[in-house]
Amino acid sequence: MVKIAILTGSTRPGRNNEAVAQWVLSQAKGRSDAEFEIVDIKDYNLPLLDEPVPPSLHQYSKDHTKKWAQKISQFDGFVIVTPEYNHGTSAALKNALDFLYAEWNNKAVGFVGYGSMGGARAVESLRLVAGELQMADVRTAVHLSLFSDFENFSVFKPTPVQADTLKTMLDQLVRWAGALKTVRV
Repeated sequence: MVKIAILTGSTRPGRNNEAVAQWVLSQAKGRSDAEFEIVDIKDYNLPLLDEPVPPSLHQYSKDHTKKWAQKISQFDGFVIVTPEYNHGTSAALKNALDFLYAEWNNKAVGFVGYGSMGGARAVESLRLVAGELQMADVRTAVHLSLFSDFENFSVFKPTPVQADTLKTMLDQLVRWAGALKTVRV
């Protein structure tokens, strides 16, 4: 069975990210084809990238990087929950991705974005980053609108159609995560 991390993409106080990640987990809990776990980047308290050697050389020297690498290496795939800030993803999420390299390689990734335009621009920018990290992104993404999926832009109340889109994305993600697991073995 594949292991999928639901990766939070925000660390800011009052973030919507936790509620969205919990929703993804609640929707995924009924599946029997994968194990799902929330991995909150806030729990790792990563500073701005401070490793002296590029991550692609896999010579981590900082304890926080080693702890982060150990956690991420456990998973076969990822659901990245991203806000959209100024037409892109959050700095905290980009930083967390940049800390590692090999731990992301040959793993599948799907996206759940939220913002005024459903987080579409954040998701598209993350697709470029995922490609460079040798991750396989699945086609379907969930795009949550601050106007229709949140009450007063802060209380998460997804419209029913979003659960169907999430199911499609998770179906694709689990298939790709399983296929790529054979590549890594």
